[in-house]
Amino acid sequence: MRVEYADPTAATPNAAGPATDAGIGICEDPDGLAAINTPDTELVIWRRAFPNRLTTWLEEIGPSHYPDTRILVEPGNFRRAIEPHLDKCGMPAGRLREYLVGDIDFLVTSFAGITGSDLVDVRLERVDHDACWKFHRDYTEARLLTTYCGPTTEWIQPQYATQALQEQREYNGPIEHLRDNDVAIFKGSCAASGKGIVHRSPPIEDTGQTRLLLCLNKRSVASPAPWPADS
Repeated sequence: MRVEYADPTAATPNAAGPATDAGIGICEDPDGLAAINTPDTELVIWRRAFPNRLTTWLEEIGPSHYPDTRILVEPGNFRRAIEPHLDKCGMPAGRLREYLVGDIDFLVTSFAGITGSDLVDVRLERVDHDACWKFHRDYTEARLLTTYCGPTTEWIQPQYATQALQEQREYNGPIEHLRDNDVAIFKGSCAASGKGIVHRSPPIEDTGQTRLLLCLNKRSVASPAPWPADS
């Protein structure tokens, strides 16, 4: 496991550049995501290799066959819990669907281990509008995000956070983007740090773009009933 923390005295990056704040870690393997539990870490990004054929397949089957669902599940039950939702939306069965389910299953299990959760709130969302377009901090302890298709999550270096929160759509300062296939765990404002990284969903309404977004959280009052009660 290796987690790199960039020099906080380095020059400010452009929108596509690397992170430079000391509280932001970049790792090359999933074990590195556990660094989110260290006190001064606000964001950890796993920069992973991922098969292009999955993205191509998702683009080919089209957004009408993307799931848009939320389940609260024990990690070991995720596969059984999600399959009926994939059948309902018409996502074709086969090797690539199995690959997608297997990847999410792995991330659910990893997130549960990192956060000490018996149940994981899994949102697998089809997004074609400006959902969560406002810059914000999550009211959570930690949240995992990855985008399987479409534009990725945008986030703000801490030194520009106040400006982005105040200016919102008028903000024209530096904006970072998760890279395609990145897996990120954001520390929220409920964590002991009391901070949290400011971020948002990219505004895509009226662009014709659709995202397939995975969001993992610990159980909360907003979570659905545990599976299989919601089946």
